[in-house]
Amino acid sequence: MRIYLHKYAFARFCTEEYTRPTNYNMNNLYMHLTNVAINKWAEGYEDCEDDEDDGESGHKRSLGAILEIIKKEGGDPLQLMD
Repeated sequence: MRIYLHKYAFARFCTEEYTRPTNYNMNNLYMHLTNVAINKWAEGYEDCEDDEDDGESGHKRSLGAILEIIKKEGGDPLQLMD
């Protein structure tokens, strides 16, 4: 599989931990959709519009912030981008 990423890309995250869809959780939009317009209404939603944000919080993060998290966790972000 090949994935193309733009250098100014960003990642969006759900406000609730994902679990496989079932008849009981299928309507939980906060678990199955990463759309900010939906998740901003969730109790645990964290906005990160502050330029001083370290990128380690919030439900919408820049690609650079994600790569920094991978680096801090011991991963090699350059290998990912290769």
